[in-house]
Amino acid sequence: MAKTQLNVRVDEDTARAARERALARGVSVNRYIEELVRQDAGELGGTFVEAAADFMKQYESVFAEEFGTGREGRR
Repeated sequence: MAKTQLNVRVDEDTARAARERALARGVSVNRYIEELVRQDAGELGGTFVEAAADFMKQYESVFAEEFGTGREGRR
């Protein structure tokens, strides 16, 4: 994906917090801000739901064997 430069102005406390949180996560400030925006826009949630659906599909037979296929719960 092509990158576009975006310049923003924030107060020093916000800039310091962004740097500290990015460092704590082991990512760049740029990556940290990207992740925050994606999370706010719902992209990460959608990615999680897709991954969870894939997982459930892959292990559907295991869950059905263990818990049954209906709402009756455990066999």
